[in-house]
Amino acid sequence: MSNQSSPTITVNRRESVEWTPGMTVSDLVRHMNYTFPRLVVSINSSVVPYDAYATTEIPEDADVRVIHLMAGG
Repeated sequence: MSNQSSPTITVNRRESVEWTPGMTVSDLVRHMNYTFPRLVVSINSSVVPYDAYATTEIPEDADVRVIHLMAGG
């Protein structure tokens, strides 16, 4: 039996999420059940364009921030 823990990423400075090779921003958004129509995602302080969510892979041990944008009047 191995004592190694599964690789993780940190989401919004507080949640440790299991990381898998090839995990994309879209995969993370689905995994976290984010339903807000407007999200801003950064990986290690670099903002990921919305149209690149499906192709941008998240590296192991990454610091990921997901911000929900709200509009109102």
